[in-house]
Amino acid sequence: MERNFKTRWGFIIACVGSAVGMANVWGFPYKLGSNGGAAFLIVYLFFIALFSYVALSAEYAIGRRAKTGTLGSYEYAWKSRNLGKVGKILGWLPLAGSMCIAIGYAVIIAYVFKALFQALTGSLMNVDTNTWFESFALSDYSVVPFHFIIVVGTLLTLFFGAKSIEKTNKIMMPLFFILFAILAVRVATLDGAFAGYKFLFTPEWSKLKDPMVWISAMGQAFFSLSITGSGMIVYGAYLSKKEDIVDSAKKTAFFDTIAAMVAALVMIPAVFAYHMDQAAGPKLLFVTLPKILQDMPGGQIFAIILFTAVIFGGITSLQNMFEAVAESIMHKFPQIKRIPMLIILCVICFGVGVNMEAISSWGPWMDYVSIYIIPIGAVIGAISWFWILKKGELLDEINTGSKTHYGNLWYNIGRFVYVPLALVLCIVALSMKIAF
Repeated sequence: MERNFKTRWGFIIACVGSAVGMANVWGFPYKLGSNGGAAFLIVYLFFIALFSYVALSAEYAIGRRAKTGTLGSYEYAWKSRNLGKVGKILGWLPLAGSMCIAIGYAVIIAYVFKALFQALTGSLMNVDTNTWFESFALSDYSVVPFHFIIVVGTLLTLFFGAKSIEKTNKIMMPLFFILFAILAVRVATLDGAFAGYKFLFTPEWSKLKDPMVWISAMGQAFFSLSITGSGMIVYGAYLSKKEDIVDSAKKTAFFDTIAAMVAALVMIPAVFAYHMDQAAGPKLLFVTLPKILQDMPGGQIFAIILFTAVIFGGITSLQNMFEAVAESIMHKFPQIKRIPMLIILCVICFGVGVNMEAISSWGPWMDYVSIYIIPIGAVIGAISWFWILKKGELLDEINTGSKTHYGNLWYNIGRFVYVPLALVLCIVALSMKIAF
């Protein structure tokens, strides 16, 4: 099995693949739509820049330093303070977050796969989209074959480790961008689309007085970049010592933001053109957009393009969640080989997920994981890298392969800005029961 990514761009594309997913496709347009458009965007871009600079870089760095993923990295960080046993235990929470999100995420992608199948057959173009969505979203065991294909198909892309992750992302991620760009051009020709662009790019400055706009933008930036104390660590473990970590983190953030913006340039002008609700959450993808596509000349082709692009974004995120869990378990229990490990993951993910295919099951599941497990795991990670791991070790790894020297300024931004912000986000999530 190939242990490292072959090229720097292969690594960046894989990390972009992990970051690009439902958070970009409906999460970003939905939050942008419900938080005042451009005002939210400005705050979001500020947090993306901040978090990629220190937080994402730190997760790549600890993975490369420890030469392993989640469990081994926490043990490594805490061992530097002679607290290795504490680190061994703490690492399990963020890892559980990766697995739990993967279980619910696979169900959502199964929904998208069903939509793609019905777009291909043409049946999606003749239904009442709300009734159609409710026909499977409100029923148990409603997308079983699609669900099974997604889980098994994603695990097959992990067969050769970093090598197959890199190869599949090099195909799926460019196609994701190309397909969404085609849709954005098509949407630009709709009557009334201009109102959507105006909403997107005209700041409603008064919204900046609302602290929840800042919190929402921060949460969206946090989870869009997959800074969960788990997923990005494993990709860092597969990164060559010759590569510049901070520069790679910046490029990951740049392409993740482009993906979010392209999705918004499809969703927001389309819903404005058809006078629909831009803050509709999952219904934006499964009710609003299909309804718009039904009315559009060539709608079936554009429906196929849309759902294919979303599946690519979803699978590349799911890859990362599975790889984070697989690598950590294999590191902890070396007697388990990759193929049996992938089979175990398949059984767990599909076995648990198949019983929560109704939105009334996976919705609360994803909310619970997003409110409790992920924010706590992210805080544990932030504290572990900037307060537990020795400063010299972290800076040494950050500067390995870097053309720029990073010192006290970089470290102090991580320690005194990023860690408190992660803590604030966690407290807000737990106290107000907000799923970011």
